[in-house]
Amino acid sequence: MSALRAVIFGCAGLSLSRSEAAFFAESQPWGAILFGRNIESPDQLRGLTESLRDAVGRDLPILIDQEGGRVQRMRGPHWREWVPALEQCESARDPVAAMELRGRMIARDLRAVGIDVNCAPLADIAQDDTHAILLNRCYGRSVGDVVTNARAMADGLLRGGVLPVLKHIPGHGRATLDSHLDLPVIDCAKSDLQETDFAAFAALADLPLGMTAHLVFREIDPDRPATQSPRMIGLIREEIGFDGLLMTDDISMQALQGPVPVRAEAALAAGCDLVLHCNGDLAEMQALAGVCPMLSGAGLARAERAHALRAAPEEVEAGALEAAYAAAMG
Repeated sequence: MSALRAVIFGCAGLSLSRSEAAFFAESQPWGAILFGRNIESPDQLRGLTESLRDAVGRDLPILIDQEGGRVQRMRGPHWREWVPALEQCESARDPVAAMELRGRMIARDLRAVGIDVNCAPLADIAQDDTHAILLNRCYGRSVGDVVTNARAMADGLLRGGVLPVLKHIPGHGRATLDSHLDLPVIDCAKSDLQETDFAAFAALADLPLGMTAHLVFREIDPDRPATQSPRMIGLIREEIGFDGLLMTDDISMQALQGPVPVRAEAALAAGCDLVLHCNGDLAEMQALAGVCPMLSGAGLARAERAHALRAAPEEVEAGALEAAYAAAMG
């Protein structure tokens, strides 16, 4: 495997500029991530994913947040508009089958435009006071429901040839603030977290990729958000048992403090494998490239394991998937 920098970058618009292409070629990020600003039509999107891979000279993993519901970057009229995950899980005749088929159909759309990593499933448990930014994106209100539905979504993505990213480790469901804007603090006892939030992620710890949560667990580390906390990353690795490739949530979110490169250095020092940077700001990305090293050691081994799971999708007719999904929804 060629040298891979411990970072994921975005780009600014619908096509890759000459300066962006040169930057990607030089910096060699592990992957790239796309947002709504990068998406206009299937043909345009295929062209962009091809340009990103051409720039780095390899089969670059390309990520997107295509959860369905409010968080889906590919939308109508070209792509299906999905109901929120919690609504689907609570109304379907067969929630598990519906989630697996949701994953299969989303994967089919992604592969058709050159995207092979999806930032889903979520294993955050919905609570009565979960912030609205997350609530209807959750897969259930109990450990059992969340684990079963998240596993189904991950299996559907994998069968469709797309790698899943488990998020937000070790659990964002108790947050009452939006971590895009503020730093949530969780006051729950560790023993309660072990029975609920942490247990959900432990049951899914074999998945190949994961994303951290930007929130403070006061009893475990009152001074640092999980993304930048050696104690919390140690808990994710040792107690939860997640040994996949671990990326930060977006390093530019306002839950974190300080200049973006300093945020990234703290996350890497805590034990994250990859820094995720989403806003496509070239100056910020250039600064990050200066502090994010090439993957090596355990991080590189995890990257290699994840790469090995990228496979061609199972063959299935779109009409058969649609019919099965309709039956599962009832």
